This record gives sequence, structure tokens and C-alpha cells, in this order.
Amino acid sequence: MKKFSALYKQAASRKGGEKVLEGMIARPRSAAALARLPDDRWLSGMAKAVFRAGFNWSVIDKKWPDIELAFNGFDPHHVAFLSDDDLDELLKDARVIRHWRKLKAIRANAQYTVDLASEHGTAAKYFADYPTAEYVGLLQNLKKHAAYLGGTTGQYFLRELGKDSFILSKDDIAALRRESVFDGSPTSKSSLADIQSAFNEWVDDGGESLTRVSRVLAFTVG
Repeated sequence: MKKFSALYKQAASRKGGEKVLEGMIARPRSAAALARLPDDRWLSGMAKAVFRAGFNWSVIDKKWPDIELAFNGFDPHHVAFLSDDDLDELLKDARVIRHWRKLKAIRANAQYTVDLASEHGTAAKYFADYPTAEYVGLLQNLKKHAAYLGGTTGQYFLRELGKDSFILSKDDIAALRRESVFDGSPTSKSSLADIQSAFNEWVDDGGESLTRVSRVLAFTVG
């Protein structure tokens, strides 16, 4: 497994230099900034990730202001208490993506958000305080307790909100295989443990954050 500095040089060479590379790497929000985000923004982020899954992202993003209105600004308590009849009405609403399973998933994720707030004070605090060195555990929590947020859908949700994160994109997976980080399926429990360990090592080796390491790693391939 290469040192992070070697990966960085490789990515910079592919992308036209360090200045260009740095301009392509977003910085995660601090834990304090994440904790200040209202819980409706976390539910909104979950909903956007759910709607984007399998759809053209630009279509979802263009419709998003109207979707926000249709869901009452994603107030978690409001959405959690939507009845099946309410969801039926949303199925008729041209402002939203009319997909029954996704509408039910968003309602389930509203309840998940309410439950997190009940246990941790706010859902934001839960996400903000979750240790990045144990990020895989957060992904597993989303897969188990949230709806439609397993795999890269949950990873993109966390990245979009600014949580320090890695995304197991095709390029990341290809780079991780090249660096002999794991064997077999990247979603197996043992592989995820190996991937977390490798990312932690790269962060400690000068990568600064999971987000930065993930982007640099992907840019060594794509």
C-alpha cells in the first residue's frame, strides 16, 4: 500500500498539477458546523439521496425547491406522521418524484431522524459526533435503521451534508484493489474493516480527512 504522499503525487500528475487537484477536493464541515445544521436539513439530505438513486441527478436537483415545498420543508415530525392517504396524495403531486417505495422510505427516514433526536438531542449531533475513524459503523447503522440508504446512497448523503466520509465509487474501489487493501466483495464485513483501516492509515499519514483521501484515491484512477 503506497504512502498518501505517493497517491497524492499520482493524482496531481493525472489532473494537471497540485493546484488543479486541490480545486477538485471539497473540504468536510467541522463537527461543530455539522451539529448546527437543523434536523430538517438532515432529512432533506436523506430524501435527496433517496430520490437521486437510479435517477438523473440534474432532474432531481432542478425539482428540489418544489419537492421541499411538497414535504413542508422536511420537518421530521410532520413527515413521520404522514399517513398512507397522505402519501397517495403525494403520488398525484407533480412537484415530487412519484415513486411509492421512495415516498415510504422518506417517511421511514423521518421517523429515524426523530428517533435519533430523541436519543441524542438532535439527529445532527449524532451524525456530527460519530467518529470518522469508525465511519463504516455509521454506514452500517444507515443500512440497518434507515430506509434506502445502504451502499453508496448513504455515502453520498453523508458527503453532501459535509460529513467527513469516503465514497466507494468505482474509481475508489479500483484504487483500493490496486493497493491490495481488500480481497473479494468491497461490501463484506471483513473488506469494509480493511478499507476503514487503510483510510485511517492514510489520514494519519498526511491525508487530513477521509474526504480528501477518498477524492485523491479516486483521482489516481479516473
